[in-house]
Amino acid sequence: MAKLVPPERASRDEIRALQLQRLQWSVRHAYRNVDHYRRSFDAHGVHPDDLRTPADVAKFPFLTKQDFRDNYPFGLFAVPREKVVRIHGSSGTTGRPTVVGYTARDIEHWAELVARSIRVAGGRAGQIVHIAYGYGLFTGGLGAHYGAERLGCTVIPMSGGQTERQVQLIRDLRPDIIMVTPSYLLNIAEEMAKQGMDPRASSLSIGILGAEPWTEAMRGQVESSLGIDALDIYGLSEVMGPGVASECVASKDGPVIWEDHFYPEIIDPDTGEVRADGEEGELVLTSLTKEALPVIRYRTRDLTRLLPPSACSMRRMAKVTGRTDDMLIIRGVNVFPSQIEELILRVPGLSAHYRLELARAGHLDTLTVHAECAGESAAADDSRERAARELAHHVKSCIGISVAVHVHPPGAIERSVGKAKRLTDRRGA
Repeated sequence: MAKLVPPERASRDEIRALQLQRLQWSVRHAYRNVDHYRRSFDAHGVHPDDLRTPADVAKFPFLTKQDFRDNYPFGLFAVPREKVVRIHGSSGTTGRPTVVGYTARDIEHWAELVARSIRVAGGRAGQIVHIAYGYGLFTGGLGAHYGAERLGCTVIPMSGGQTERQVQLIRDLRPDIIMVTPSYLLNIAEEMAKQGMDPRASSLSIGILGAEPWTEAMRGQVESSLGIDALDIYGLSEVMGPGVASECVASKDGPVIWEDHFYPEIIDPDTGEVRADGEEGELVLTSLTKEALPVIRYRTRDLTRLLPPSACSMRRMAKVTGRTDDMLIIRGVNVFPSQIEELILRVPGLSAHYRLELARAGHLDTLTVHAECAGESAAADDSRERAARELAHHVKSCIGISVAVHVHPPGAIERSVGKAKRLTDRRGA
């Protein structure tokens, strides 16, 4: 296949030409080697020969998470199982896990893309990278690990949890970069303070943060707490893992989608119609180089927008504002946890740690927001009551629903050691 060097600096014409070549290969590869795709394409009356421009991919049917479950475990593989050198998968907490396979070349591409992501975030060969993403079937730890090594960095494969030890290793080994979820990085900063260490005085200068949606307000809190540049990295296991898109430190204006390996679309979540760049909708991704498990028009369920290039020549995606499948409908109003987070961080004295509790009173759904004070100075009863009233007012004014707010003392909200668990649904209790 043709190759762009460096790809993130290629012209738009070069990118489009490469995308078309690789799209045609990927769609044909899927059709020839995966029964699911062959049946699905035939049922929709489309054939790989119908793809003559990148936009023609919109003629093809979507792939969903349910398709992964229906073809569990290896039914979506496009190469013999013996050619698969690595398997990752989701936790399977809502059903069968999604199983993803990689050939040796897939792993090479993945490592190259994560290395590129670290480089545009400001990382360089020889620096130390502390990885606090979980290792194992979750793609975060090993994806970050191989990419950091590919760039020529020294890797600390700490994984998640053991927060006190995380801080000890950061203090003793003095890493330059940390790769971790944003919520857990704030936990690490809290532990630093508990141990008498100024988080801003640590060796860390770059945080490459992903695996959960986070807001600009959260970025501000992370950067002010630790004195670092906080960059967003995006990925999902069904498509590859971390490194599908990543932010440039030069602009910090949304993750750049590595369009030489993934073709993005934004669709209307309800109708499936493709929306123009700049319009919000659901992100759909098609892989361009994956051998073991090509994904053709995978519905990510992530809500975002496609933005024009800035620091790199490839298009960006806006920060994910929520997911079509974690959207709450409270008395007819659509609510995303990320909206609540943004409002919490507007209130002086509140930290970024929170939990949402959904319950039912009679026939109506109710939402309770459990927030937390940022420090002992804000923990007095009158300060907590004032913060609760202010947050409830913001939610009513900005989102349009009434919520109950409870503001707890510092440390009362359960901490995550990976992806934050923001929602408790008690409607069935």
